[in-house]
Amino acid sequence: MKTYAYAATAADQPLAPFSLERRALRANDVAIEILYCGVCHSDLHTARNDWSWTNYPIVVGHEIVGRVIETGKAVTRHKVGDHVAVGTMVDSCQHCDQCHKGEEQLCREGNTQTFAGVDRITGEPTMGGYAKHIVVREEFVLHVPDGLDPAKAGPLLCAGATTYSPLRTWNVGPGSRVGVIGMGGLGHMAVKLAAALGAKVTVLSRSAGKEKDATELGADHFLISGDTAAMAKAASSFDLIIDTVPTKHDLTPYLPLLDVDGTLCVVGQIGPLAELNSLPLLLGRRRIAGSAIAGIAQTQEMLDFCARMNVLPEVEMIRIDQINEAYERLERADVRYRFVIDMATLTEPIEGQA
Repeated sequence: MKTYAYAATAADQPLAPFSLERRALRANDVAIEILYCGVCHSDLHTARNDWSWTNYPIVVGHEIVGRVIETGKAVTRHKVGDHVAVGTMVDSCQHCDQCHKGEEQLCREGNTQTFAGVDRITGEPTMGGYAKHIVVREEFVLHVPDGLDPAKAGPLLCAGATTYSPLRTWNVGPGSRVGVIGMGGLGHMAVKLAAALGAKVTVLSRSAGKEKDATELGADHFLISGDTAAMAKAASSFDLIIDTVPTKHDLTPYLPLLDVDGTLCVVGQIGPLAELNSLPLLLGRRRIAGSAIAGIAQTQEMLDFCARMNVLPEVEMIRIDQINEAYERLERADVRYRFVIDMATLTEPIEGQA
């Protein structure tokens, strides 16, 4: 299937119109017309090769919402016209213990990423959602529930799933005390989801300027992490802290905030950790854990929950030709709190343009 997209062709070049060929449908494939695609910080890092693994050209984007336009002959889960979604992965081995448990993100053979991955059959690089169409194995295509606004649902596929998973893993519900470090794309979803699950939510931030936003998003309390007295007063007051900050920082100041058996869960890629003080871990039987995205079943559960509870990300809609400006703003944290691309603004490149 011939389609068109915006692609990165080099680390120092802006994204630009691009033509590509999607694979012909296999028996278990679904072809999707992409209607909306969220913009994740991972898109920016990959396009600019910040993690030193990008092969060009590449089409990024893994917060995809669209409409089914064709199905393979063996497809049973989806039909033409369905509103569907695709997140950060499009395949896995399907036979290891983790896949059998519905934890495809932990596939023993490695899941296939929506972009910057390798097709398990052809070996070709996977291309993501800044495109007009995509072809995906049916098991990795999610239903968009009735009542969930498709124009806003995209960021749920990454930011939503990434923060919902630790909330469910550590059994957050009424009476739980949850702290959220950082209030960007992931952090604001952690606040909304934890509040919807019935938890008492506190946002921890370096900036007092975000307190009003935190309250509007559903937080009960706000704690300035640089306020030594306030941090000391908050000792042993959280069951779970979700750290969403994607840059290197010291975790030690947050450990005394956990109650006995409390968990600090890191969901942002912060690289090598600074040297930790083990004393707060020992004295409170506390732990530091990590989590990344969610399995397909849990992601569908999250979408259904968000539809039922009317939980949606705060988004700013942009045209595809604004993507390079959006990246610049993303670097400055100048977005409240997630960009979503209206893919109706993506038109077929003029001949010779790509």
